[in-house]
Amino acid sequence: MAVACLRLLISLVVFLPWLLRRPVKQELARLAMALGAVQFGLMYIFYIAAYQYLPAYAVALYTIFTPLYVAGLADALVQRWRRRHTLAAMLAVVGAAIVTVGSLGGGSALRGIGLLQMSNLCFAAGQVGYRRLVAPGRDTAGTVRSDAAAQAGGESEVAILGWMYLGATLVTAVVALVGSDRARLGFDRSALLVLLYLGLVPTALGFYLWNKGAVRVRSGVLAAANNLKIPLAVLCTWLIFSESADHVRVIAGLAFIVAALFVAGRDPESAH
Repeated sequence: MAVACLRLLISLVVFLPWLLRRPVKQELARLAMALGAVQFGLMYIFYIAAYQYLPAYAVALYTIFTPLYVAGLADALVQRWRRRHTLAAMLAVVGAAIVTVGSLGGGSALRGIGLLQMSNLCFAAGQVGYRRLVAPGRDTAGTVRSDAAAQAGGESEVAILGWMYLGATLVTAVVALVGSDRARLGFDRSALLVLLYLGLVPTALGFYLWNKGAVRVRSGVLAAANNLKIPLAVLCTWLIFSESADHVRVIAGLAFIVAALFVAGRDPESAH
């Protein structure tokens, strides 16, 4: 947990200049902190805890249900069930399952599966909540605000992300301080470089770009896109690192997810 806290802290430092230079309204800052605590903080807490009960292959498998959570939460906010979004999410889950099912081994602990689903739900809630925070009319009017101005005054998305990272850092710091891993802190140079990379690239830049993109697409597309990481990650290990992979399975899974994106993108109820 200390590693998660430190990588979030690095991301917070990256966004700190914008957070200080572009003050936002107190209510919006509190909402952003709460949202970050859920999407990044609690997500990491549950995710890391799941590793105590599940092997890595099972963790990869049970992250594939996030599209269903995104689609369900987005529809709940507008109080309308959109069948295309559900269909797109299900196609994305099937596509990711095709890629990951080959790695299944023995039985997995139900507690680990439950923790991982809580992690998925937190990340899904954060994505949907962020869309609602910076573009309140996105799911109802179907319009995209090109500047993604926040609710009441055109606050910078970068500043909002800074407050989100602050909330996430505080939550993970509390857990790290009361947890059993606080005495095991100690990094050599290579570990510090890895930690710096994790804080700057996937956490700071990656989450920022993901949330920024989340505002600019339909919620059904966002739901399906959550599972693109699985076949793309396998393709990267295959093409870049020359690791073995079931090519047919990966391509078939990717085809299902692309079909899900197409189905969600053709939704006439949310055309923009």
